[in-house]
Amino acid sequence: MNRDEIKTFLPHREPMLLVDDSEVSDGVAIAHYHVRGDEYFLQGHFPGNPVVPGVILCEIMGQSCCTLIKDDLPGRTPFYAGLNEVRFKRPVRPGDTITIEGRITDRRGLIFFVDAKATVDGQLACKGKLMFSLIDNK
Repeated sequence: MNRDEIKTFLPHREPMLLVDDSEVSDGVAIAHYHVRGDEYFLQGHFPGNPVVPGVILCEIMGQSCCTLIKDDLPGRTPFYAGLNEVRFKRPVRPGDTITIEGRITDRRGLIFFVDAKATVDGQLACKGKLMFSLIDNK
C-alpha cells in the first residue's frame, strides 16, 4: 500500500501521517517511513543534532500497525490505550528509513494488542507492546 491507499482508511493527514508504505502478509505488517529531515518534530529536537523523538517513533509504529486492522477502521479512529515494555535502542536521524514490523497478539472486541519493532539498517531502534482502542466517529 502506498500513502494514498493508506489514507483511505487511516484518518491521519500531513504533517501527522507517518507511514510511507505498508504491506500486510500472514498477519504481519511491514511498513516504512523515510525521515526527510524537514519534519516539524526535528526542528527543536535537537538543534545541530536532530533526532526523531521517542514518542514520534511510537506514533510511527502505531500508525504502521493500524494497517493490520484497516478493515475495522472505516467510521472509527484508532486511539492508543496503552504502551508497554517500550524500549529505545538507537537514535533515528534524518536520512534514515525506518522499517516497522507489527503483529496482532490479541483482540478483545475493538481493542487490539500488537507487538511492534522499528529498525534502521537492520538495527533495532525501538520496540514495544502497543494497545489500540477503536472509537466510533460521532
